[in-house]
Amino acid sequence: MRSLKLFVIFLLTTTGIFAQDEEALLLSGPMVGYSEMREVLLWVQTNGPAQVQFEYSAGEGAKIAYRTEIYQTRLSEAYTARLIADQVKPGQIYSYKLLINGKEVARPYAMTFQTPPLWQWRTDPPEFSFAVGSCSYINDEPYDRPGTPYGGDYRIFESIHRKNPDLMIWLGDNTYLREADWYTNTGIIHRYTHTRNVAELQPLLASTAHYATWDDHDYGPNDSDHTFRDKNLTYRAFQLFWGNPSYGIENQGGVTSTFEWGDAQFFLLDDRYFRDPNDKKTEKRSILGETQLRWFMDAIISSTAKIKFVCIGGQMINTSGESETYSAIAPEEREYILNTIASEGIKNVIFLTGDRHHAEFSVYEKYGVKIYDFTTSPLTAGIHNNPKEANTLRVPGSYFGQRNFAMVEITGQRLARKVKLSLFDTDGKPLWSTEIEILN
Repeated sequence: MRSLKLFVIFLLTTTGIFAQDEEALLLSGPMVGYSEMREVLLWVQTNGPAQVQFEYSAGEGAKIAYRTEIYQTRLSEAYTARLIADQVKPGQIYSYKLLINGKEVARPYAMTFQTPPLWQWRTDPPEFSFAVGSCSYINDEPYDRPGTPYGGDYRIFESIHRKNPDLMIWLGDNTYLREADWYTNTGIIHRYTHTRNVAELQPLLASTAHYATWDDHDYGPNDSDHTFRDKNLTYRAFQLFWGNPSYGIENQGGVTSTFEWGDAQFFLLDDRYFRDPNDKKTEKRSILGETQLRWFMDAIISSTAKIKFVCIGGQMINTSGESETYSAIAPEEREYILNTIASEGIKNVIFLTGDRHHAEFSVYEKYGVKIYDFTTSPLTAGIHNNPKEANTLRVPGSYFGQRNFAMVEITGQRLARKVKLSLFDTDGKPLWSTEIEILN
């Protein structure tokens, strides 16, 4: 009998050790990536080689559970895994579990994902909301500039999580590569890993679909352009750490993509991979590059979505000519884009922009067509506060020089849709909002 008791104690003890070991292998995540009606991407990062898998079921207490394939994480991929839940149906909410080396690794927060509903020809388009943010700087003292820390207020991620968005759009500068990171895969992977690992971010990652584009700081050095030597290293890191449905167009590289949710289409534009140097003086400068620009204009013209959200790192409408606004770097391209949208009569175009370390709302109108630009920045990085900046198209009262994030809510029946744009501070308290009536 004593031998049996000792064996049971040994079994329980070793089982506990194994469970702790599997939990110790989890470094970041899990994170929900893109969500489509028939499949959802799930992401996780371990801190060493491990076999990872997800188990998911529709609703609590469901009798049928499905599993993704098993994936072996490896150093060459920063120990990340991108697994597809492909036994899902439209309009469902699923709970899921993370398995590492065959054992469940529980998290102290909800792990859920949802699929968009199949509404076409059946019902009014769904009401939904999404969060928007840019400029996420996580302090790392050995590599930061001396003096006052540039980053802070990480609780903003918890505030976003409490808003319960259906998805989140990351507008760039989602991590800040430092001087020591720029020119090696080791440094780039360290920076992406360090940012993704922040504790306050994990609940948001686990329960909201995430989509991203980039700007200069997660692409390369400050103000970097297409000449950045190691852009293919950062391109690879972006693919490893984000779960977009696609990356780039026509085999040209870059992170350009598009997806739909309800009656809205999102265009994720890349303002770095093809960009001309800011200081180029002898020719007209381009931010998007010829191929991406042509694709974008054709895509937005052919879009059948009622609402078009254009997601890009830098501001489109701001007229001030300051810093890295479109009016400062590529004014001819800016005018071409805005004029084409207006001339083609494309309604309900809303640019979602970041980069500037302040928030504001601008409206451009031509030929009776209004185009909107909602800027939200920064999440946790330093602040730029200059409300006297000469943006003649800024809506009065919409400028905020403080850390912030945005929420966008789409409501109403098919022929009476409305978009509410709201800005919140670090603690989730409202700063400003406006409502756009969507034209039919």
